[in-house]
Amino acid sequence: MPPTTDHRPSLLLAMGPGVAGRLLTDAHRARLAALTRTDPRLVAHDLTAPDPRTAAALAEAEILLTCWGATPLTPEVLARAPRLKAVVHAAGSVKHHITDACWERGLQVTTAAAANALPVAEYTLAAILFAGKRVLRSAQRYAELRTDDAWLAESAAWGNYRRTVGIVGASRIGRRVVELLRPFDVEVLLYDPYLREPPPGASLAGLDELCSRSSVVSVHAPQLPSTYRMIGARQLAALPDGATLINTSRGSLIDEDALLPHLTTGRLHAVLDVTDPELPPPDSPLYALPNVLLTPHIAGSLGNELHRMTDQALDEIARYTRGEPFAEEVRAADLTHSA
Repeated sequence: MPPTTDHRPSLLLAMGPGVAGRLLTDAHRARLAALTRTDPRLVAHDLTAPDPRTAAALAEAEILLTCWGATPLTPEVLARAPRLKAVVHAAGSVKHHITDACWERGLQVTTAAAANALPVAEYTLAAILFAGKRVLRSAQRYAELRTDDAWLAESAAWGNYRRTVGIVGASRIGRRVVELLRPFDVEVLLYDPYLREPPPGASLAGLDELCSRSSVVSVHAPQLPSTYRMIGARQLAALPDGATLINTSRGSLIDEDALLPHLTTGRLHAVLDVTDPELPPPDSPLYALPNVLLTPHIAGSLGNELHRMTDQALDEIARYTRGEPFAEEVRAADLTHSA
């Protein structure tokens, strides 16, 4: 349990090289220093390294402030952190570094996944609206024809009025996308096998039905064994001609081998912020297809959006120092069906 009165626990920053410089502003470092006993110059990139300063700081740490590139907290690492009680992750998923040993030890874990969900949902909203307006295609035709209206003959089926949008996964991001779509004149279908009641603005549908009815399908399910290639050949074939598939989740959720023929023929469009593998090979058609918008995993927190995650992490640390429970606590059972 956290302390019952305000105190300044010892904290160690543990994350990949260069991450702390992007994550923490001077104001964040000042707030962190006021809340905890922290050496702001020390960032542990590898908690297994035989570095005396890191070893000493880890031995004293009551809290680890982690982010991308954090060392997995194996039994061996935890044995070197006898005072550790909490891990505050200033990013999304904790699956990369929180191990079974952490739960056995009884560590409290929190994540800034809620903060990271916001820019992903915003990217998705933009992608959905751009897909309906055929922004990629109209820009290409405008550049080719260089006239005001010659491309309008192609636009009869374009637009966002009364489109059907399919959302796959009622994750934080999926729910936020549903919320952002509520002001628009679109029908929203939602698929999630764990959901019994849809959020306002959406109707539940099976995955195959959702694909067959939707002009745009956006994937927001977690990466789990059960979601591997959940958008496969059958679902892709069910998508209407001209539909757009958006993926900001993980590349492994879509069978790209089955998707590519639909893209190369131009039958489907895609907005892919993630792929499998994460970096497509240099000869991948995805780089050049005119009906594919391929972005390098930028939907999540980027640039100054990282500071929103930092703010949430520091708010959690403040709660800890006051003896309050974390607002976004992660439990072991949560990870069986979430990212």
